[in-house]
Amino acid sequence: MLLIFVLAAALWGVGVALKTPYKLRLTMIGLLWLAVVVLHLVLPDGHGLRQSTGGSAAPWLLLGGFAALVLVYRQGLVWARNRAQPEPEPAKPAGTFNESELNRYARHIVLREIGGAGQKKLKNAKVLVIGAGGLGSPALLYLAAAGVGTIGVIDDDEVDNSNLQRQVIHRDADIGMAKVFSAKAAMEAQNPFVIVRPYKRRLEADMAEDLFADYDLILDGTDNFTTRYLANAAAVKLGKPLISGALSQWEGQLSAFDPATSGPCYQCIFPEAPAPGLAPSCAEAGVIGPLPGVIGAMMAVEAIKLITGAGAALRGEMMIYDALWGESRKITLKKRADCPVCGAH
Repeated sequence: MLLIFVLAAALWGVGVALKTPYKLRLTMIGLLWLAVVVLHLVLPDGHGLRQSTGGSAAPWLLLGGFAALVLVYRQGLVWARNRAQPEPEPAKPAGTFNESELNRYARHIVLREIGGAGQKKLKNAKVLVIGAGGLGSPALLYLAAAGVGTIGVIDDDEVDNSNLQRQVIHRDADIGMAKVFSAKAAMEAQNPFVIVRPYKRRLEADMAEDLFADYDLILDGTDNFTTRYLANAAAVKLGKPLISGALSQWEGQLSAFDPATSGPCYQCIFPEAPAPGLAPSCAEAGVIGPLPGVIGAMMAVEAIKLITGAGAALRGEMMIYDALWGESRKITLKKRADCPVCGAH
């Protein structure tokens, strides 16, 4: 009998080493037991194989019966345990909140201007942010924190050490990583209930409209006029609201361009790009670190207002903030009839 137990142990050990399924290992042991029982029933008394395996089938049958009882008992325990487990909750339909989300967004829900209906609009909304830099960083973080259900971010740049003075969504450990993936990791770590879609590429004319079509609202946080004019033209053509922000040294500005509803588009206000040197980039002119946070957070506020219908969005107005002197002002923006993008042409 010892030989059979050694063979059984060897079969089990080989199964463990090869990581075969637990049931397959039991099956192999069972086949070995069945072979021994058949030998005892077929071979005559006194045969060598019968003598070397116990001489009788009785102990093997008893052993098999005991093993069967153990297996039945184990299956009974599994059945009883499953019966004791509560029924799993049915999947919640889109737009509803679990208990954790209700607690997370409680400060929004108690706001009269947002409430539960407004928070549901945020959950169902899809917002695209162009640029994961100075303006995009705070806007993305606050949109995720606010519970915007789907957030797209498009940028073809990688995180650089010089970005970290103001682009707060990225960390030192992210240097060299694509900004869209660094931003995605930060947003998902902040709020696991949002869907983040990263696009590691530059916004180009051949794909702008197809991309914008998937979203309800566009935020433009770029630092070049070519992309700004492209984003504006695509948003106007599709009737999508566009929130645009800009920075220079100590001053920032933002506006909500929504000519499909009211007011001008971006090109109504800036018909042509300024001559080279008149609008230097942040790298050339510098920018105070917290300023992008102020303007980017304002862009997120405007997005929330447009989605929920709360308050009055900056349609037809531009907010200008002077951080050096602690002043802010609003100016009225007028639509141009001869605008090549949204005009009467």
